[in-house]
Parts: sequence; structure tokens; C-alpha cells
Amino acid sequence: MNQPVPDPRSTGHDVPADLSTVQLIDRLGAQVSTLVRTEIAHGLAEVKSKGTRLGIGVGISGAGVLLLLYGFGALIATAILGLATALEPWLAALIVAVVVLAVGGVLAAVGAKRAKQAVPPVPQDTAESVRDDVAVVKESMK
Repeated sequence: MNQPVPDPRSTGHDVPADLSTVQLIDRLGAQVSTLVRTEIAHGLAEVKSKGTRLGIGVGISGAGVLLLLYGFGALIATAILGLATALEPWLAALIVAVVVLAVGGVLAAVGAKRAKQAVPPVPQDTAESVRDDVAVVKESMK
């Protein structure tokens, strides 16, 4: 009497000791394939979520920066008009422009330095999960 061969892709209730080497290898392949697909799906979901939050944040920040720009322009005009009461108007405008350009140059340099130090938006949770999976596999091979 031949007993039916259990499906190696069954729910996992089969005892590995009862399975043949071919069945175990087939099961391993299926499990590794499922694990890789799952990790890729989690990574994509994490990157998509971070990208969506980044996009919304950039949009809101862009609107705020535009309003700040208009306000800063009004303050510059006010400074020029205020200096024009004591100096020639062209000289007042030149002084204010030089100060604004100097401050802008310093801010641009600081911003560029910080941007270079920024960490790329990688799927950190998924990377950690993959590291854990690799560690478990290495440990089980010992």
C-alpha cells in the first residue's frame, strides 16, 4: 500500500523528518521565494509611504516659503525706504542688497552642507527585517 505523498507546499503541519530530501528542498525554495516576495513588498510599501509623506511635507513647506518670500520682500522694501531718509535712495538700496546677498550666501552654504550629510530615504524597517532573516538562516545552518 502506497501512502499519498504530502504536498511540500502545504500549511507546514507536516513534520520535516517525514519528508524526503526533494520535498524539503522544494519546500525551502517555496519558503525562500515567499520570504523574498514579502520583503520586497514591505520595502516598496515603506518607501511609498515615506515618499507620500515627503511629498505632502514639501508641498506645504513650498507654500510657506512662498509666503515668507513675499514678506521678506516687503521687509527689504521697508529697510530701503527707511535708509533712504538718511542716505541717497540708490545707496540705501545698494546697502540693503549687499546685506541680503551676504546673508543668503551664508544660508545657502549651511543648507548645502546639511543636505550632503542627509541620510538617503531607505526602507530601514525592511532592511532590518532582512538582516534578521539572514541571521536566522545563518544560525540555523550551524
